[in-house]
Amino acid sequence: MQVQLFKPRIREEAITAVTEVLRSGWIGLGPKTADFEKEFAAYIGAPYCVGLNSCTSALHLAVKLLDLEPGDEVITTPVTFVSTNHVILYERLKPVFADIQPLTGNLDPRSVEERITPRTRAVIAMHYGGCPCDLDELYALGRKHNLAIVEDCAHACGAEYHGKKIGSHGDLHAFSFHAVKNLPTGDGGALTVRSAAHYEKLRRLRWMGIDKNTYERSDAATQKAYSWEYDVREVGFKYHMSDIEAAIAREQLKFLDEDNARRAEIVSMYYSELANVPGLELLRQKADRRSSNHLCCVLAEERDRLVDRLRNSGVGVSVHYRRNDLYSMYEESRVPNAERFCSRVISLPLHLFLQDEDICYVSGLIREGW
Repeated sequence: MQVQLFKPRIREEAITAVTEVLRSGWIGLGPKTADFEKEFAAYIGAPYCVGLNSCTSALHLAVKLLDLEPGDEVITTPVTFVSTNHVILYERLKPVFADIQPLTGNLDPRSVEERITPRTRAVIAMHYGGCPCDLDELYALGRKHNLAIVEDCAHACGAEYHGKKIGSHGDLHAFSFHAVKNLPTGDGGALTVRSAAHYEKLRRLRWMGIDKNTYERSDAATQKAYSWEYDVREVGFKYHMSDIEAAIAREQLKFLDEDNARRAEIVSMYYSELANVPGLELLRQKADRRSSNHLCCVLAEERDRLVDRLRNSGVGVSVHYRRNDLYSMYEESRVPNAERFCSRVISLPLHLFLQDEDICYVSGLIREGW
C-alpha cells in the first residue's frame, strides 16, 4: 500500500472555471482576481483582501506596511517554513526567536514578552498546522508594548478563534493557496486587512507601485480605447495574483468548509487510533478555537526510527519543521520547547483522498511499534 503525505484535490468546477479563463484572452491580473478578493474577504469576515502570488509575498508586504527602520526587531517563531523569517530580512530587520508551546507548536506569549526590548516593533505569529495561536494574549501584548501583530495564516485557511475566522481578528493576515494547502490553486496567496489606506497601498505595492493595473486600463474594463497613462508612486513588486489562480480559488473556496470538516474527521480518527501508544504524544488545542487541520502531527520518541518504519511500509511522512534558528544564516537561540518539539514531531498523511482504511493502516503500523 502506498499512502501519500499530501495530495491536492482540485474540483471539477475549478477545472471548468480555469479553462474558461484560459480561453478568454485575459489570464493575468483582472476581473476574476477582483471577484475572488471580494468573496474571500466576505468568507473571512475582513473588510479588504488583496490577491497575491504567494503567502511569502503577503508576509513581505505586511512587514513592509509597518515602515520599520533597519535593525528594528521582530519577534517570531523558529518552528515554521523559512519564508516567515526571510521576509524580516528582506526589510533589513532583526528576527528574534521566541519559544513555542510544547503541545501546539505555536508561539508562547510568555516567551514573546520575555524577548521584548526597546527595539522590538512587531510580532509574527504563525498558526502551526492550522491550530490558532493564543490571539487574545498576543494582541494584548501588542497593545501593551505598542507592537504590530502580523498573522501568518498559511496553515489556517478556514480555522476559527472565538467563533470568528482566522484573518478577521487583527490588521494583517497572510494566507497561502499553495498546491498542498487547504485552499489549493497551484500557488498564490492573499493578505486580508482592516485599513482602507493599507488596502490601497497594497494594490499598488503588488503591481510595481503603479496606481492602475493593466486590466483597469484596458478596453474591457473602461469600454474605451486602451490607455497607457498611469502613475508610479513608489517602488513596488511583481506580487499580484493572476486570473488563472483566482478562477481556481473561487471554486475551491465554495468547498473549503466541507473539505476542512473531512480533514477534521481524519485527524480525529488518527488521534482515536493512536491514543495511549507508548512513546507517542498527541498535539492539543483549546476548546475556544477550531483548527483547519492543515497538518496532522504527533510527537514521537526516537522519531527518525518511526519515519524509517513508515516510509519502508509505503507511507509518506515528513517533518514540519527544522528549527529556523539552526539554519546557518540565522542566529541560534535558546528555545528548549522548540528544540524538543522539532526533534520529535512527525507529519502523518493528511489529504482529501485518504480513505478510512488508509488511516487504519498508518495507525496500525505505529501501534505495532518502532
